[in-house]
Amino acid sequence: MEILQKRVKRGKNSTLSILYVNGKKHGFVVEDKDRDLHSGMTLAELIAIKVHSETAIPTGRYQVGKRYSPKFKRWLPWLLDVLGFQFIYCHPGNWIKDTQGCLLPGLSWGYESGEYCVRQSRACFEPLWKEIEAALGAGEEVWWTIVAVYEDGAGRLLV
Repeated sequence: MEILQKRVKRGKNSTLSILYVNGKKHGFVVEDKDRDLHSGMTLAELIAIKVHSETAIPTGRYQVGKRYSPKFKRWLPWLLDVLGFQFIYCHPGNWIKDTQGCLLPGLSWGYESGEYCVRQSRACFEPLWKEIEAALGAGEEVWWTIVAVYEDGAGRLLV
């Protein structure tokens, strides 16, 4: 299973992405501020830039597992081996205040007071989780790739 997250908009402290599952648009993702970290950086480079609980994870490709979250009291998709970060989950939430580096999916998005948010998060998350859980249960590898393709001032995607 392949999940693709394309970062397209930056707020003051938030990042908005379009989410695709196996090539089909699934919704959107909001996460903390993108500080232009990438998976090719060293740990020292990441630590010099990262602001704890206020930084989006580095762009790159990550294998997805599942892990029980004591905070949410349920199993969640877990991005493995994210250098400089721990316990990066995909879970329901609408605002960056609902995350500490995790990925918050939604069916639609909004922009308020200079920050991006997602809406209908549970409605986006639950089918995504069921698909991930089914793939993992069938012994299939699940990968989550994050790329940055921000729009310019005219609204065109920059690739």
